[in-house]
Amino acid sequence: MKRQCRIAAPIAAVLLVAACGSGQAPGVDGNDAAKVSIDRDAVGDIAGNGGARRLRKDQTEAIADSLQRSGARNVILIIGDGTSDQEYTLARNYQWGAAGTIPGIDDLPLTGAYTTYALDKDTGKPDYTTDSAASATAFATGTKTYNGAISVDRHGRPQRSVIEIAKANGLATGNVTTAALQDATPAVQVAHVVDRKCDGPKKTAERCPGNALENGGAGSITEQLLAARADVTLGGGWKVFDETATAGHYRDKTLEAQAKERGYRIVRSADELRAVTKADQSEPLLGVFADKVMPRMWAELNAQPGGARMPAARCAPNPAMTAQTPKLGEMTRKAIELLSAGGRNGKGFFLQVESASIDKAAHSADPCGQIGETVQLSDATTVALEYAKRHKDTLVIVTGDHGHATQVIQTGEDTPGLTRTLLTVDGSPMTVNYGTSRLRDEQQHSGVQVRIAAYGPGAANVVGLLDQTDTFFVITDALRLDRNKR
Repeated sequence: MKRQCRIAAPIAAVLLVAACGSGQAPGVDGNDAAKVSIDRDAVGDIAGNGGARRLRKDQTEAIADSLQRSGARNVILIIGDGTSDQEYTLARNYQWGAAGTIPGIDDLPLTGAYTTYALDKDTGKPDYTTDSAASATAFATGTKTYNGAISVDRHGRPQRSVIEIAKANGLATGNVTTAALQDATPAVQVAHVVDRKCDGPKKTAERCPGNALENGGAGSITEQLLAARADVTLGGGWKVFDETATAGHYRDKTLEAQAKERGYRIVRSADELRAVTKADQSEPLLGVFADKVMPRMWAELNAQPGGARMPAARCAPNPAMTAQTPKLGEMTRKAIELLSAGGRNGKGFFLQVESASIDKAAHSADPCGQIGETVQLSDATTVALEYAKRHKDTLVIVTGDHGHATQVIQTGEDTPGLTRTLLTVDGSPMTVNYGTSRLRDEQQHSGVQVRIAAYGPGAANVVGLLDQTDTFFVITDALRLDRNKR
């Protein structure tokens, strides 16, 4: 597997200039800024003095220049579900080496961390380990809530999302995921229900009756997604579109039929996606590429009791990931292409992108599945940064919604948890442990703070310690959105 570590100096220079936003800071011309490297690979003999060093040039000028930039036309928010430093470390060591860097992700010049706790629904006190629904609601709306909530506060009141506010302010909007479109992270941008399981009319009637159309609510997640009408929506979850509306204008019609009547262009394969050249409010794009979650890049390889002492394994491609399943990098590139071409009134765009199955693989103690989906996260980030290098009014933010059970431990050590040893690109064995459950498919989230990093105008606002609710305000402030506009 080819190791991808160094960034050539000219590219690093362009990355730095783009990271500082459009225009130039007083007293700092483009050539001065370009002299500051953001390359973080260790390039020497890691066993020698200074060989593992990542920082080789003073970064003061780069940071100072970034601090003088504000105001973005476009924002791309990229989420690694279930991704904190443990998950990055596992993927970096395996795919790029201990001294390497994760392309795109480790290139981001400004980094902070945010707290992720949710709220107890009854008391309003901290629930220290969040799920994806509560955390995504926080970064999408700026409001803390309980686990399982989709863009409602702990009392069930709807909270407006970045996509809703961006649309009201005239921006183009997009929502891309490798999960089902009804899953928590994509759902929070387009729906408001009291239970994340309310993906279609049937479950909404059972679990969220107050949200059901027949009871005067806004409907299921999928029905609200169609009504929200983002310009570009890409992911899985086709099975729910077979359900039938039980009330409203589209009563007794399937959600697929409703999407067509609402004017959506529906695509179901990578070739069909590549053929799309326009997506806007006259014909929004709905790409759905799997019945449920989209296939993972790499085949499953599960940890197990005593797995640390098994021969070190290499990961393999997943046969279910066919040529007609678009990868996350490709979906991100197409979404940016369409949104940048179709931005209404030249006002720019907001795009959310999620690599969802880092989390799903971690739940099943599958390190290869995790790493492959972190590669997808890296690819999507690289695509976004390539765009931002050419369009310096673009802010890119990369973060996770919560930590997970992953731990890189002493090689070959048996533990009470589930373990597996992998053979990394360095040619060294690495053991990973999952210890939050005795059962393979029930590994749990952790309450650890999560990395947030950014690139572009307003990127300095992620430095230091934040809460995940800060992300909503960083984005809406960078875009200068009127949060009350309808």
